[in-house]
Amino acid sequence: MVELLLLVPEDLVESVSDALMDELEALSVSVEDADADTASESALFGEPGMPAPRGGWQRSILKALFDKDETATEAATLLLAQDWAEGVHLQSLQTVPDEDWVRVTQSQFAPVAITPTFWIVPTWHQPPAAAQKVIRLDPGLAFGTGTHPTTRMCLRWTAQHAQAWPRVLDYGCGSGILAIGAALHGAQHIDAVDIDPAAVESTRANAAANGVTLNVGLPEAAHGQYELVLANILATPLKLLSPLLCGHVKPGGSLVLAGILERQADELKQAYAPWCELSVSDSEDGWILMTARRPA
Repeated sequence: MVELLLLVPEDLVESVSDALMDELEALSVSVEDADADTASESALFGEPGMPAPRGGWQRSILKALFDKDETATEAATLLLAQDWAEGVHLQSLQTVPDEDWVRVTQSQFAPVAITPTFWIVPTWHQPPAAAQKVIRLDPGLAFGTGTHPTTRMCLRWTAQHAQAWPRVLDYGCGSGILAIGAALHGAQHIDAVDIDPAAVESTRANAAANGVTLNVGLPEAAHGQYELVLANILATPLKLLSPLLCGHVKPGGSLVLAGILERQADELKQAYAPWCELSVSDSEDGWILMTARRPA
């Protein structure tokens, strides 16, 4: 297998992808944000009542797989010679070793310790002996497997502040991992919502696999106020959603936000200042967890 990496501007991503798949014999094409984890990173998101999402990242990395080196080389040569492909740049062309991809994927997802007694364990692993609370979760289409610092910090906060919350909202639930974690730590009624129907289905499946009951749906399924509101998204949508999320927090309730880089803390504090006083509760690998208690 041979992997071709191209740097592509936003307006050419679809055309380049179509050309690679339809005309140049690529076996697969994937797209990533070329500016991920930089100051230029741009989120693709949409929320009810918010501005329409962007059509794509400003710059993308397209990864195309080919079965032969000569096929990949010819594809790159033909593509870059097209007048319409101006602005597309070759990043690399490299051989990908043949692997048992199921085995390789599974090896990348080991059990994750949130606390000494609270673990996330893929279904192909046995829970560690110390694990008293376990979320069974395999990697899938929706975000949230416990491998990212933002997910771990949210779950750690939930475990450290465990109580019988009457109502909990997981806004932007992804895989449902935060909602499941809340259920394991005493939450009684949990609404888990996401704008992505695939995330909604993923959350339903993961809840069933873990034997917990969640009310799962699109954002309109969230209603009323909650003792705990969790939102692990990104800084930009979190800022835009500040009135909505704060409106869902019951007086005296807790708000837990993640998906925020250290340098974005002041922006979030300012955005939420009309309703509550955010503070940094945890940090890991350049990411922070921000929390607040809404005044009673």
